[in-house]
Amino acid sequence: MTYCVGMKLNRGLLMMSDTRTNAGVDNISTFRKMYSWEKPGERAITVMTAGNLATTQAVISLLDERMKAPSDRSPSVFEAPSMFQVARLVGQTLREVIQENADTGARADSAFNATLIVGGQIAGSEPRLFMIYPEGNFVEASTDTPFFQIGETKYGRPIILRGFEPDLPFNDAIKLLLLSFDSTIKANLSVDLPIDLQVIEEDTLELGYAARIERGNPYYDEISGKWGDALRAAFHSLPNYVPENGDT
Repeated sequence: MTYCVGMKLNRGLLMMSDTRTNAGVDNISTFRKMYSWEKPGERAITVMTAGNLATTQAVISLLDERMKAPSDRSPSVFEAPSMFQVARLVGQTLREVIQENADTGARADSAFNATLIVGGQIAGSEPRLFMIYPEGNFVEASTDTPFFQIGETKYGRPIILRGFEPDLPFNDAIKLLLLSFDSTIKANLSVDLPIDLQVIEEDTLELGYAARIERGNPYYDEISGKWGDALRAAFHSLPNYVPENGDT
């Protein structure tokens, strides 16, 4: 499984993904699920992937090849005139890869599925964030839906819903997402560190701060421990339940 979050803030975009990939409890590996490209001063783009590893790696490889030789391997995300067209191109590539594998065996169409988050900014427009489905179609983040999750989403979602504000500075947004990942990791063995993060600050038109949070990271361990302590303290501060008949 996977857990990835793309968040649209007033200051730009924040992307975060785990790195665990498993095909059963005895076959667990670490693979990057976040990929970024930039032409400084013109565009910065990040893609995160969830689903069948062979499918997602094929999609990223195709996008990479088309960017390295755009004159011979068009279309390319470096040539797309808008983030909408980037999302459309990535969706077409994902659909192409899935369809190529769909006829190779029983239920291959579902077995090779994947979902992607694409975010970035191209000169002349604002930062934009999209979630792309296996069919190749996509939806865009908005003020009503300012973040997307893919993979194992249910455990970390309540924390984001309670803590998200569009004017959060990036350091607070990173803290919020790390707590969301911490809750997911504690609840599901298929999500784990290392965690990759990427910031795309509005109008810089280049990739911003990026980091990998490894196991044993002092900051992550500190907020994980303090968050657990705070939850226990909040729980004990709440009034006890009293049955209507007075029994305890």
